[in-house]
Amino acid sequence: MKTEWGRMTPAIPLPKYRRISSEIIAMIQSGKLPVGGLVPSENELIRRFRVSNTIARRALQEAEQSGWVVRVKGKGTYVRQNRVDRSITRILGFTRNMLEAGRTPTTKLVRTLVHKGAHQLIVNGRLHVLRGPLCQIERVRFCDGVPMMREIRYISLAFCPEIHKKPLESSLYDLYERDYGLQLMQVDQTLSAIQVPEELLSVFGLKTTVPAFRVEGVTFCGKELILEMEDSIYRGDMYRFSVKATR
Repeated sequence: MKTEWGRMTPAIPLPKYRRISSEIIAMIQSGKLPVGGLVPSENELIRRFRVSNTIARRALQEAEQSGWVVRVKGKGTYVRQNRVDRSITRILGFTRNMLEAGRTPTTKLVRTLVHKGAHQLIVNGRLHVLRGPLCQIERVRFCDGVPMMREIRYISLAFCPEIHKKPLESSLYDLYERDYGLQLMQVDQTLSAIQVPEELLSVFGLKTTVPAFRVEGVTFCGKELILEMEDSIYRGDMYRFSVKATR
């Protein structure tokens, strides 16, 4: 489907209100309509698509019911801050995080490489070394069909032999426990605020850059036993990290 206003070419015929709603959602996903931004009003939809006020109103209702926009009486309709919360005080994988948030997670495996050498990463000022051989994987993680995170992971083949032959579109944390009997004991991470790099715009389905989080981490399956390292980029307009501190 094209996402320029007034030029809708759906592959499957849909009711007019649903086509307009789908186009609004597509523009939110692409970043053309930013979080907090004003969505075209009923009158604007009527002019642009040459539809009745009933269809225009129903299109906005459809977008709201899908969770993408919120209507404020007397002010208009705005793009909803539809972020997923992620606690940094728990060892929590993407799949479980999405399921707990009531979302549907999916994964696209981009590539898999095997290295004989080691991989190094500095986290919280400390140099960590993951000795080879190791498996490097690159994946894109989706939430309700929307690309939320691009991750690169380096996994110890000493702890997970032939993991590159496993179904890597599934949860790695479940794979570690189920197939290798490993328990995750500790995760050290560094979180930094960045913009989505230009070379990743197409990966996230964006036309302009948006804020993002970069997470660099080391996962241990025992005292000083490094199981994996990660370098992940999360969409900042759809993800929120939270921390809880007690005294």
